[in-house]
Amino acid sequence: MSEYTQLRISVPEEFKNVFSHFYFAKNNSEKAVTKILLPTYQTILLFCFGENASLTTKEKTTICIDKCITFGPIRQAFEYTLPPDTSILVANFKDDAFYRFFGKVMAEKNFVNPDDLLNENCFTDLWKELKNIYSVEKQVEHILEFCKIYLQHQDTVSRLLSSFENENLNPIKTIAEQTRQSERNIQIKQKEQFGYSSKEISRYMRFLKAIKIIEKETENNKKVEWFSIISECNYYDQSQLIHDFKHYLQISPSQYLKFQEDICNPRS
Repeated sequence: MSEYTQLRISVPEEFKNVFSHFYFAKNNSEKAVTKILLPTYQTILLFCFGENASLTTKEKTTICIDKCITFGPIRQAFEYTLPPDTSILVANFKDDAFYRFFGKVMAEKNFVNPDDLLNENCFTDLWKELKNIYSVEKQVEHILEFCKIYLQHQDTVSRLLSSFENENLNPIKTIAEQTRQSERNIQIKQKEQFGYSSKEISRYMRFLKAIKIIEKETENNKKVEWFSIISECNYYDQSQLIHDFKHYLQISPSQYLKFQEDICNPRS
């Protein structure tokens, strides 16, 4: 058995606009394992089984996870540490799904017990149920079934924001015209229900595109052509690319190549 197991679990079609996927990781070794999680601009719900896992933020604040915790949208990389024989199961909320589930978005840098958001102990009870299910796939099925009674329908504006893909158009302006609303109304709605602005997510998606190109090049044992990435991802110059790496990961692009095996990209 590998010392560190990780698995990405897809979701059924009916939940495609709720969760992008689930992520499972387990430390099978006798020593604690620390990994770096790339920013995702998603809010996550994390269950921990075994010893307490921990998260360390950019500001060096460490949060211990006993049973479950929710936080996000994840704007910058952070470290997470799994003690021996400890596993985590992570639900990655997509777009406005966290809002549709909890009726609010998370305040930036908040780490909250999800029971506190619903004012009941249902997530602690859910954790106890999951602890006795030994198949990760069955655990995911159980979470999805649990979610159904809480989830609200997605409204028209949120659906349009979620599905907008034209890089050459301004999503706020386009959707405002389509729905005959002011751009300000659309901006407020996105911030209230998604937890981030259109400008923020546009910058992040450009960075993510660069990361994916780098991953593909290194997987094929090719030399990373930085100026090609700058051009393909519409960066002004090399300094802007470096600035984004330091903003999201606190490291330079060349350092990213060195530490890549310790960095988890949950969107891959």
